[in-house]
Amino acid sequence: MVVPETPGSGRPRKRFGQHFLNDRGVIDRIIGSLCVDPGEILCEIGPGRGALTDRLAAGENELHLIEIDRDLVPMLRERYASQKEIQIHEQDALTLALGDIHPDGHVVLVGNLPYNISTALMIHLLSQHDKIDRMVFMVQKEVAQRLTAPPGGKDYGRLTVMMSRVFETNLIFDVGPDAFTPPPKVWSSVVAFKPRPTPLGPTVAEDAFEALVRQAFSQRRKTLRNTLKGICNESVILEAGLDPQTRPEKVSVEDFARLASLNEKGH
Repeated sequence: MVVPETPGSGRPRKRFGQHFLNDRGVIDRIIGSLCVDPGEILCEIGPGRGALTDRLAAGENELHLIEIDRDLVPMLRERYASQKEIQIHEQDALTLALGDIHPDGHVVLVGNLPYNISTALMIHLLSQHDKIDRMVFMVQKEVAQRLTAPPGGKDYGRLTVMMSRVFETNLIFDVGPDAFTPPPKVWSSVVAFKPRPTPLGPTVAEDAFEALVRQAFSQRRKTLRNTLKGICNESVILEAGLDPQTRPEKVSVEDFARLASLNEKGH
């Protein structure tokens, strides 16, 4: 079933990558996947016209809406004016600081993410994983495949390694273009994220891990020996139990963490 248009609602903006979710069946499945408990602090990224927000608001949890589109913000403020538990933040999600929303606890995040910021937003949230209880996001299907890919395939890359080290990631279901206004040219997927008790592999500084993984996948057809030349000696690759002739897409998350940890100690 399609959610009716909201009078006075803003048109989707191409520059924000907006495709408004309008399928009640999909919304129901997202809410069901989120499993919200009373008292939890919720944060929706990109509420748009409020189709998902209406369902989130029904639970009376504290709810923070992050919306960059200045044409939509007045509509959202008017729509939820009587619900004091809803706070609307007119800002770019890439500047979101979860500590400002809930300084002393964890936040549950949800959203139909704009295609043009989904990968950057994931990386942004990585550094705040200790403030996250769980996340359920709609993303482009291609991004979902990269997020959940096993080692060895073409979809396994920097995003997979960075996110999988910190989060358990599960693809819940796929969504066709007809669930959105305007319909995108590609399919989407709903993905759930739950922070791991501790990141996979040995302890390593986040910036050291990120730098090594980024460099490794900068030339993914090359071997570890060649792509890491200049930042990681071959002796360290061998010490980590890896073949220097291996390509990065065949290296597990744990092995990347071990390699980065040894390389950090060597420096």
